[in-house]
Amino acid sequence: MPEQNLLDVTVLEPRQKHPTIFHRFDALTQGQDLTILNDHGPKPLYYQLLAERGDVFSWEYLEQGPQQWRVRITHSGQAGETLGQLAAKDGRKAQVFKKYGLDFCCGGKKTVREACAEKGLDAAKIEQELQQTGQEKNSHPIPYDDWSPAFLADYIVNTHHRYIKKNLPEIRAYAGKVMKVHGAGHPELETVCELVENIYNDLVPHLETEEKILFPYIKELSAAAEGGSPATGVTMAVLNPIRRMEIEHQTVGRYLSTLRTLTDDYTLPADACASYTLLYRLLEDFEEDLHLHVHLENNILFPKTLELENNLSL
Repeated sequence: MPEQNLLDVTVLEPRQKHPTIFHRFDALTQGQDLTILNDHGPKPLYYQLLAERGDVFSWEYLEQGPQQWRVRITHSGQAGETLGQLAAKDGRKAQVFKKYGLDFCCGGKKTVREACAEKGLDAAKIEQELQQTGQEKNSHPIPYDDWSPAFLADYIVNTHHRYIKKNLPEIRAYAGKVMKVHGAGHPELETVCELVENIYNDLVPHLETEEKILFPYIKELSAAAEGGSPATGVTMAVLNPIRRMEIEHQTVGRYLSTLRTLTDDYTLPADACASYTLLYRLLEDFEEDLHLHVHLENNILFPKTLELENNLSL
């Protein structure tokens, strides 16, 4: 029996495919479905739909090649904007998320209600606070979401990459020093030192990959878009490198979360010396900077880049 709502994208011009699919999906009501027929694997569509519409659909393969792919997409209901989307539009909302320990960077694809349910928080109360932030006057958050991907990439390198390169070696040195002096009385410091070492070993190559490979490609895409021409000679597909960066962000985020738990929110013991105190302050500052850093990439730079590449490839 043929599907009642079937879209054969093979008959569409390349530039019409994704806009047409999104238009047809947006016309669905809760419980309705759309079947896509294509001549190649539609996985990039899945990621774009997830990034731009959120977790409001189910995805079922009815046929998987080699000649054609058939996928049923069912609208599961309106989930609302994600933490990352809200924080990207208004940085003041990020402060509310921080207040309640809601992860808007690595966990930015969850909605407010999903994130609150996971932590046992009152979603209605937090949503009310989020609404109140929009009523505040004399507040001028930095308009990150208005910047081009190229400008934002340069900003991240010049601000957040530079911060990591300057401060992480110092944190690493203090972690080792404090463990040697206070480790006998505070055995958790050995794990603190190991976690700092893990963060260092993960972030150094991560920054290099972004600065030498991913960000130059993003800047080429931006230049092509500003020039109104296809990205000639640029062949890298950006989806997989971005997913890799996001996975690495999650790993470092888990290290920082473990550090905060291990140190009881960086509470100093009675016998803490000046170095001990400085270590905890540096770690807390580092965590705050990295949360903003990851938010700018996961929730603003990467979605903009995926959209840019998709538009240029049409």
